[in-house]
Amino acid sequence: MSEDQFMGNLYQRFPVTIEKGIGSHVWDIDGKEYIDCMGGYGVALVGHQNQRVNNAIKEQLDKIITVHSSLYNKTREEFLKILIGLAPKGLTQVHLNNSGAEAIEAAIKFARKFTGKKGMIAMKGSYHGKSFGALSLTFSPKYKKAFEPLVEKVSFASFGDIESLRSTIDEDTSFVILEPIQGESGIIVAPEGFLQEVRKLCDEKGILLIFDEIQAGLGRTGRLWACDHWNTIPDILCLAKGIAGGVPMGATLVRPDILDSMSRGEHSSTFGGNPLSCAAGIAALKALTEDGLIENSEKMGKVFREGLEKLKEKHTMIREIRGKGLMIGIEMKFEIKDILMGLIKEGVLMLYSGRNILRILPPLVISEEDITKVLHALDSVLTEEEKKHNV
Repeated sequence: MSEDQFMGNLYQRFPVTIEKGIGSHVWDIDGKEYIDCMGGYGVALVGHQNQRVNNAIKEQLDKIITVHSSLYNKTREEFLKILIGLAPKGLTQVHLNNSGAEAIEAAIKFARKFTGKKGMIAMKGSYHGKSFGALSLTFSPKYKKAFEPLVEKVSFASFGDIESLRSTIDEDTSFVILEPIQGESGIIVAPEGFLQEVRKLCDEKGILLIFDEIQAGLGRTGRLWACDHWNTIPDILCLAKGIAGGVPMGATLVRPDILDSMSRGEHSSTFGGNPLSCAAGIAALKALTEDGLIENSEKMGKVFREGLEKLKEKHTMIREIRGKGLMIGIEMKFEIKDILMGLIKEGVLMLYSGRNILRILPPLVISEEDITKVLHALDSVLTEEEKKHNV
């Protein structure tokens, strides 16, 4: 592929050149159709060419694309009102930025300024991004080793183990950050009660709790917020991926007293809150909440899980199926590269999550008919793989 001569070796690439997409389907330059279970790593949340989003972008283009936050803008104001109206209780302020990593960077600064402390605790298995601060909170050494020293005073507790967290906290701990469902490390769902225990512990110790819902938020798990599954509210919530229907955007939702600790000019973003992203964001949030996409995520997630459990009975290659809603991981007993390539031949695009875990993050508009086709394709590919492995 000719892009490779310009873009180096930074991405694990698939031999497919995508030309267009509608809903949960994409087409390559030869006109071959695929069911999209990658969803741009979860960005295509409300579907490709979502009509609300397309129309909003076209309308905004005819007005203005960029208005820095040192000036006011009505499109931004409308987006903020809708977002805060949907936010977990108490999170009534927001910093708008452009990506998940930026949403995390803002959270780090806000938490450290507010508490006056420097210590940070993330979870083993965490992934929060690849900029320096976000990378410092990311667990896997493979992403970090070449770039050390990173930001200091980061410790890691075991995900799901409250005693491990308790023993990691000290008097200089500023915040605890976690993903309610860990995405990059294989769709690891927080055990029942864990989020509530973390919230209680943070309250006892005067520590801020940050949830990274960049992948799990905004209806992906069948609830608007992943933390809704455990009735737990953080002090800071980080969002990005599908928040603006595919246009780059990130958001750091915070309690007002936390944001009040920041002085003017201590944190800003040139592109953050630009009217084009905000117009797309209004449309995406309306699509999620008014077009039944969160309900569809829950319903189709169950259909997917049931079908995958049946495949697990048939194929001994499958070790475990995990997730909530349309955030699903399939752990295999072998590496999955050939499975992903086999699925491409069958007209299905799927993600990896580590070397042996398939990750499913389709647009929330996916239909039962599409899921049936995906399950059929996976069944066929696994049958071929098992012959190779003599399973």
